[in-house]
Amino acid sequence: MKLTTMLAAAAFAGGGLLAGTVADAGAQPGQDSEPFRAAEFDFGTRFALPDGLAPEIWNPAKRKLVAGGPMIGGTVRAVDPRTYCAMAGAGYDFIWVEMQHEAISWEQVARMWRTCPGPAAPGARVAYADEREIQHATDMGALVVVVPTVDSVEEAQEAVDWTYFPPLGRRSFGGGQGPREMWTGVPGGYRQTWNDNVVLILMIETLEGVENAREIARIPGVSALFAASGDLGNFSGFGEGDPEYEALITEVADAAVDAGIHACAPLRWANRPSFTCFQAATETANILRGAQAEIQQAEQRFRGTGGGAPAERSGTAALLAELTAQCGAITYEADCHAAVESAASGVRNAPAAERAQVVRRLREIMGAHPNQAARIGEIAAGAGLAITR
Repeated sequence: MKLTTMLAAAAFAGGGLLAGTVADAGAQPGQDSEPFRAAEFDFGTRFALPDGLAPEIWNPAKRKLVAGGPMIGGTVRAVDPRTYCAMAGAGYDFIWVEMQHEAISWEQVARMWRTCPGPAAPGARVAYADEREIQHATDMGALVVVVPTVDSVEEAQEAVDWTYFPPLGRRSFGGGQGPREMWTGVPGGYRQTWNDNVVLILMIETLEGVENAREIARIPGVSALFAASGDLGNFSGFGEGDPEYEALITEVADAAVDAGIHACAPLRWANRPSFTCFQAATETANILRGAQAEIQQAEQRFRGTGGGAPAERSGTAALLAELTAQCGAITYEADCHAAVESAASGVRNAPAAERAQVVRRLREIMGAHPNQAARIGEIAAGAGLAITR
């Protein structure tokens, strides 16, 4: 006879101990108590600092924001640790690793951050407001989290949830090289001071995002709104200088300022009021500009010794370098257009040979980007440099 059959028979025949055990097993303890409600739970003091001790701001990027800015981030699209380290040591407050538009893995990012955790704070533009994306960034060591195309309050709240530890957010304490290696010795402890040190930037890039910007800006935990120069043009059909476009930018900046947080923008807008944090150029743009400047300086020194024939390069070299950096592979149309306008106006009164250099470069760019050719020609003409093709 099977054991289960024997037990059942014994329970039926004896009606005693076994039957009582079965009955007792069905009882539910605490039936008379109130059900547990998470919203009514008082968060504990395990991660609280000692009384009278304020959290220290050890994130250099957050320190810049607290001081009123400018907080400036360099942009890295490569995966070479040496390139990253050069950018991290160049003087930026944080490095914005491009994880939205580049085919980069988190393991590659982790290697770069592990190699050079400073002096610039590690940061990343993730693909979207998602638990996996944001916690990969923070667990790998990010101190600045940038979330693109935030359209709604719900998306913004998700970004806050996965960026911050409880009680403000819902970030899981999963370890990783950030808390376990890179920031394990920070003043006050990583878990205890994280919520006071992380910087969360939400990018407003769509018309829906602009519509909801004021509510988004008021969500606790949002450090800044970023007025996305390129995609606000992409989603609106207008560009810099157009009243419709400028009204969108102003609305985003006003939403941030009115909520008491920061407004971010491309670095070329550093002269616009309201903005206190900025995204600077990519590593490739900096390489081009740096190489051009180095070559120009060497030629000036060479001419200063009286040796050699006069070089053809002039102050136009920097304009040409900027054109190549921003328009060689157009990432942000607005940046390319700004470089075109700067180059055209910069040689308006220059010798014919220098104007010809800029015209030649602009023709090359127009040929490589035929869909931009008409607009580039219009901008150059408006700045006083006619281009015939």
